[in-house]
Amino acid sequence: MDLAFTEEERAFREDVRQYLRSNVSPETRRKLVDGVPLSKDEMVAGARILNKKGIPYWPKEYGGAGWTPLQHYIFEEEVRKFPARTMYDYGISLVGPVIYTFGNQAQKDYYLPRIIGLDDWWCQGFSEPGAGSDLASLRTRAVRNGDHYIVSGQKTWTSSAQYADWIFCLVRTNASSKKQEGISFLLIDLKSPGVTVRPIELINGAHDVNDVFFDDVRVPIENLVGEENKGWDYAKFLLGNERFSGACVGSSKERIQYAKHLAARTRSDGGRLIDQAAFREKVAAIEVQLKALEMTQLRVIANASKHEKGTQDPASSILKLKGSQMEQATAELLVDVVGPYALPYLSEEERRISNESPIGPDLAAAIAPAYFGSRAVSIYSGSNEIQKNIIAKAILGL
Repeated sequence: MDLAFTEEERAFREDVRQYLRSNVSPETRRKLVDGVPLSKDEMVAGARILNKKGIPYWPKEYGGAGWTPLQHYIFEEEVRKFPARTMYDYGISLVGPVIYTFGNQAQKDYYLPRIIGLDDWWCQGFSEPGAGSDLASLRTRAVRNGDHYIVSGQKTWTSSAQYADWIFCLVRTNASSKKQEGISFLLIDLKSPGVTVRPIELINGAHDVNDVFFDDVRVPIENLVGEENKGWDYAKFLLGNERFSGACVGSSKERIQYAKHLAARTRSDGGRLIDQAAFREKVAAIEVQLKALEMTQLRVIANASKHEKGTQDPASSILKLKGSQMEQATAELLVDVVGPYALPYLSEEERRISNESPIGPDLAAAIAPAYFGSRAVSIYSGSNEIQKNIIAKAILGL
């Protein structure tokens, strides 16, 4: 594999950088750097700015940019390094590719333009109580009744459901077959009667995830993607896309640079923290691991053309596994920099109404919540233990 970027690829990278500098507002960028939560309107506006530049890996025929896998990688890396990724768009990244790969023409014509324009906000209905890592044990049922499915059950840890208009769900349509063979892929309007969204407050005080309950929800049969009882195949395709994005090399690079910036301003033992050997060794060790992850992701990109349509490289599990570890390591590095000032935590609302002086620098306020939030990355999109099983079976042949 040639690791050198071509002149055209370097020009593409500079074009992306210039676009971000010209179109992403300084206020949005500062909030993303400081870990300040964005409003729904800010997230949607930011996503539309990125979508206007191009939908990286969608084919041109469906409104995509028609970029190569390497251009997609460059775009995503620069977006995360800037940073400019205002939201994780489950429509663009996950359900959109499932629809244009496995859906019928009517589904493509209706849903894809609305996903690109952010007219609909999507969330993912996979995990359930008792069916997270063992997703095939899901129990949410969809029973055929004339021209509708009647859906009953519960999904949990559903990110952004409080904002979403639609949810794509794995549901059990055949209870008598083997676990993986009785699952279907349904698109469900969250405004349907019988849907209840209940917030879950996380350890970092954020409301990012939710429980979603389905109480005899009527879903038109035309909302079935692909074939009935083939949803497990579509889910594996979707999770492969999600795990490829799970490397988040650009985000980890941005956090390392931010940590260096803060360490240059932090005094410790009579000098700057960034000048201390122990800190520099820790940063270097993380950067070496991140470079190895980046090389692995580039190898996966180089092999992308070898995989059939609708399939994913099992090496994406390596990206998810190591990417989650790097995200946690860089979050911990930032905690090391601010030290005890990471301990006090007030929510954005509490900081706004408080008449008390902040403890420590303002920049420290969001670092501990980000660290606690990073604990989840080794669980979602398939836990790290599951990724190790996939690697052992599909790559090592064990």
